[in-house]
Amino acid sequence: MVLALDFIGVTKRFPIAGKRDEFTAVEKLTFHVGAGEIVAVVGPSGCGKSTILNMVAGLDGPSEGEVRIGGERVTGPTRHVGFMLQKDLLLPWRTIVSNVEFGLESRGIAQAERRERAMRELERCRLADFAHHYPHQLSGGMRQRAALARTLAVEPDVVLLDEPFSALDAQTKMILQESFARTIVATGVTTVLITHDLAEAVLMSDRVVVMSERPGRLVEELPIDLPQRGDPMGRGRMPRAHEYIDHLFNTLHLAERAA
Repeated sequence: MVLALDFIGVTKRFPIAGKRDEFTAVEKLTFHVGAGEIVAVVGPSGCGKSTILNMVAGLDGPSEGEVRIGGERVTGPTRHVGFMLQKDLLLPWRTIVSNVEFGLESRGIAQAERRERAMRELERCRLADFAHHYPHQLSGGMRQRAALARTLAVEPDVVLLDEPFSALDAQTKMILQESFARTIVATGVTTVLITHDLAEAVLMSDRVVVMSERPGRLVEELPIDLPQRGDPMGRGRMPRAHEYIDHLFNTLHLAERAA
């Protein structure tokens, strides 16, 4: 089942060490991510993008408002969500297929089913031939694909991507953007992508949410109307994509000046 995601009037405050005061990370945030939709979130550093993901994953709770997945309030860590970070965090002493099985193992899935699901996702991520290699034997881009396979193997309803390509060189980044886009479109999973890269946000998403400087507030929701989301570098996309990128750049620039 693919589920929608909702932020409803969400404000998140954190205590300041040694003081009675708090600082506000995000404020009065309301937006919707439809079932099967990919939404990118962009904004200045410190605007609360990672805080948003932590609240979806149930690692942190809102100070006010609600986060809902499939209409149900998120009150703690949930199996509905798969979370992928900037670093692949593969366990170096386990083979790639064993790494992909790790989340299934922690959920008590039987060995035969674990292996079947892990190999299915490695096939989808074009890594089946490397299933019995160790992480140090793979390139950075291949390790990130393995991390995606691990995330998808637990069959989440919502996938959170926290700048998954930021540590990669430009060429590898473009290849992985295309690979990830095709894989996510094939699974149909609801996805939130955090990125500083405006081109990445436009090329990979159905909609871009623009955040202000801290406290992070919703500045704009920009629908992306480009053909073939699963082929981000495809013909006919780039000229129109540049118009969206310019618009986002100007929106962020104006938001910074108004802050």
